[in-house]
Amino acid sequence: MSKLTLISHTLCPFVQRAAISLAEKGVEFERKDIDLKNKPDWFLKISPLGKVPLLIVSEDGKDDVVIFESNVILEYLEDTTVPKLHPTDALERARHRSWNEFASALAMTMWAYYTQTDQAAVDVAQADIVSKFTLLDAELAKNPSGDLFAGDKFSTVDAVYAPVFRYLDIFEKELDLDIIKGLKHVKKWQNALRNRQSVQAVVPVNFNQLIKQFIVDFDGVMGKKLA
Repeated sequence: MSKLTLISHTLCPFVQRAAISLAEKGVEFERKDIDLKNKPDWFLKISPLGKVPLLIVSEDGKDDVVIFESNVILEYLEDTTVPKLHPTDALERARHRSWNEFASALAMTMWAYYTQTDQAAVDVAQADIVSKFTLLDAELAKNPSGDLFAGDKFSTVDAVYAPVFRYLDIFEKELDLDIIKGLKHVKKWQNALRNRQSVQAVVPVNFNQLIKQFIVDFDGVMGKKLA
């Protein structure tokens, strides 16, 4: 049995993807948080891109193997652990993987949204966020039933988007700002993921306060509003 160690940062949404997947599968793992502003030497030696997450796979009698990039980690977990979160049908599985890639683009747009120092740039980022979620809403509308991406069954797509929704939760709560107003399928999905045990379990109880302060420290447009 392999020993799994997830190298992470407390606030990183990409780390949360892997942690949620592991929680859903009930797979034991060790989590080590690092300070990305002061990356330890041992981390820099094993992280080709200098980013988290990393998944260190240890097996008796073998050298440790380091897997990097969150979507690659998710695929490794799908290959090696159960229950499977991907669909069994190859075409449907590819569709899920495509939307996982889309989530990475959305996460970077969210980053731009809360770090910009110019209101016009914030407005552009917000419009892009709405546009992306509108596409997602149309995709979710294809589900015959259920609140998750694939209806009633939790998938890697849910694990990937749950961290993105955390940022929306902050803006909705702190600023009474509903960016995805009117997108009923996305809103239903957001609510279902927010209340899921695996999603709640992978962040500290004071996560909202930590991420709020993180955004405030950027001193951008959204940070000033949150302050």
